[in-house]
Amino acid sequence: MIRVGVVGATGKMGREVCRAVYDDPELELVAAVSRSAAGAPLSGLLGLEGSIVVAAGELAALAEAGAEVLVDFTGPAWAPEHVAWGIDHGMHVVEGSTGFEIDPAWGTQDRVSVFVAPNLAIGAVLMMRFAAEAARYLPDVEIVEYHHPTKRDAPSGTARATARRIADARDDGAVEIPIHSVRLPGIVANQEVIFGGAGQTLTIRHDTTDRTAFMPGVLLAVKAVVARPPGLVVGLGALMEPERP
Repeated sequence: MIRVGVVGATGKMGREVCRAVYDDPELELVAAVSRSAAGAPLSGLLGLEGSIVVAAGELAALAEAGAEVLVDFTGPAWAPEHVAWGIDHGMHVVEGSTGFEIDPAWGTQDRVSVFVAPNLAIGAVLMMRFAAEAARYLPDVEIVEYHHPTKRDAPSGTARATARRIADARDDGAVEIPIHSVRLPGIVANQEVIFGGAGQTLTIRHDTTDRTAFMPGVLLAVKAVVARPPGLVVGLGALMEPERP
């Protein structure tokens, strides 16, 4: 059993992470941090029947509970601090927030494995792979990404990562790829990569209709970080089946 602590446990993503971890037979949810709900049992907050975990207001609760993996979805303002705290306390880290700069020191430290991803939906990873393949044949491309209005970063981390992959796949990698950001109620997370060519277009699109779409990727990351050597891993694709040459 891998002992997991979730930071941002009562946020939109944190709630789903807690439920997914709690329901996985290979994982044990031992701690949850939610400053807005500190002192409340998760059994009532999230409907985790049988859970004895009580939401805490400070990260110290993870160390007290003996968490091996820290999962964080609090947002870009707090992500770097939480990753650094996890490293300092000997905990592997799965960081799901986007919109912040990765500290190069996370890759050179020799204590734990740190995983950071622009998107934890397996379908989104495949979208990026397919877009990079298409870019070898269709040179003109733009990206349109759609998110809920409370998303803090624009363009999204997924859109930026997709643009980097497309640029790397083309000979003219320095050419800027236009990204259009849409923020509207009723949207979770969608992205279109639109290629244009003589007499044709190709659209590669991924739609997220519910945040449970990210949970298989989160669980994959949690299980992978404890088995990997210390250092930094970026992107869910690095944990999935290797790409063909």
